[in-house]
Amino acid sequence: MALAGTEYATPDVREKMRSTGSPITVAFEDPIFRAQGLKDDTYGEAKRFFELSDWQLHEVVCHCHVGANLPARWAASRVRAAISPGSGILAWLRGVFMH
Repeated sequence: MALAGTEYATPDVREKMRSTGSPITVAFEDPIFRAQGLKDDTYGEAKRFFELSDWQLHEVVCHCHVGANLPARWAASRVRAAISPGSGILAWLRGVFMH
């Protein structure tokens, strides 16, 4: 499940956002991530643990891209795009039009 409106929430509300079944919850259920220090499945904790900007995390978990249901395949591709060098809208557009 995607998170609704991450870009509109105030920073303190956004930090506490969570959704059962979100990519963040899936990561939190992984015992390796928990052993490495992932404390919970909130937006703020994912941002801290994975060292992502709000924009990068928004690209991965916000419902405005795919609606309430977030296919795992799509989420995985957004995670790869968010952490890869040259990520961002221009890199994404290059990828879309160059393939």
